[in-house]
Amino acid sequence: MYVCICNAIRESDLRRAARHVSGDAETCYAALGKPACCGTCLEEADEILQEEREMGCVAAAT
Repeated sequence: MYVCICNAIRESDLRRAARHVSGDAETCYAALGKPACCGTCLEEADEILQEEREMGCVAAAT
């Protein structure tokens, strides 16, 4: 699924970035070499990042 249509960023790309980059969606977009354009996707992207990072913490703790 595409999270960011402007930059063609898929959910899987964002989840992968969440594991390697700290910060918000705009920071992860920059790490992927993409700027935040219209900003419509940023709230959903931040939720995906938080979810992925929480799952990573649980997996690391077990």
